[in-house]
Amino acid sequence: MAAWACAPRGYRVWRRLIFYKDARRGFRKAPKKNEPRNVEPDEKILKDLASRVNRTSKSSLTPMLDEPVLAKSSSSRSFRRLVRPFVFTVGFTGSSFGVAAIWQYESLKSRVQSYFNELRLDWLEKHHPPKAGDIRKQVNQWWNSLTEGQRTVTGIIAANALVFCLWRVPSMQRTMVKYFTSNPASTALCLPMVLSTFSHYSFFHMAANMYVLWSFSSSIVQLLGQEQFMAVYLSAGVISTFASYVYKTATGRLGASLGASGAIMTVLAAVCSKMPEAKLAIILLPMFTFTASSALKAIIAMDTTGLILGWRFFDHAAHLGGAIFGIWYIFYGHELIWKNREPLVKMWHDMRTKGPGSGGRGPS
Repeated sequence: MAAWACAPRGYRVWRRLIFYKDARRGFRKAPKKNEPRNVEPDEKILKDLASRVNRTSKSSLTPMLDEPVLAKSSSSRSFRRLVRPFVFTVGFTGSSFGVAAIWQYESLKSRVQSYFNELRLDWLEKHHPPKAGDIRKQVNQWWNSLTEGQRTVTGIIAANALVFCLWRVPSMQRTMVKYFTSNPASTALCLPMVLSTFSHYSFFHMAANMYVLWSFSSSIVQLLGQEQFMAVYLSAGVISTFASYVYKTATGRLGASLGASGAIMTVLAAVCSKMPEAKLAIILLPMFTFTASSALKAIIAMDTTGLILGWRFFDHAAHLGGAIFGIWYIFYGHELIWKNREPLVKMWHDMRTKGPGSGGRGPS
């Protein structure tokens, strides 16, 4: 005690400070340990899948995906998930050609009535000419100036433009990603196979596809007819998407795809296969021409290379699926499907005429 009293004042203050700090240290609460949250196995798989899909969706041609539209299942790469898309592809293709055959039958029946209606309209216009500058008259003149193929694809182009505008509506984003992009890891598998064919996220992507469709519309409709073309086009969209599903499931690259490129590749392949010596040119380089068969071979070679090397800017599997379907249909499918439609048309004719044996045969 005497020694403490004799200690210098500064030394005593320093000892008190050390004691105070030691006391504070002794009563301090231990810091909380950040324990990792237990994540369910399905949630881990989902997060990993979403990150992989987003890495493959960095292109401006496809939107970014969010987790809720992906299937919460560890079997996303299982081929069993492709059973329903396969059945849907077969059923949708068969239904498309069946509806097209009935549509052609009804069109042939209505042409006679349309002929007499046009005669009556010509007579009315001759005796009651329309006013100068009539907008309806100008629209009709423009519409009649188009080829049958251009009039046919006008509705397809309008549908693509409408879906493109819907992508710009913020409240529609979740619906658009779920139903207007095709992805074998999505919760919706079948309906997007059709809707994604009319869906474009990038304006350049849509403009390029619609320009090619417009350019080949006259040739393909003259070759197949309006009804058969629509069946081929819609079926091509579903078949090319299914080819993309198979490739993505086999390789594990479960990215999203959208656009009409697969169906347009079917149109291009069909025209080039039927008219291999036709002269084609690039949009920005019209001075360089080449044959249709050479263009088709170059496109197939490029998509095959992209498939092997794993390029991700385009859906090369869908392109190849569409091209193969177009070539197959020209050489085999037309004979196998379209020329065997008469039993269905006859059955429809019998239903329309209230029983068999009361009318002629279906259209040839």
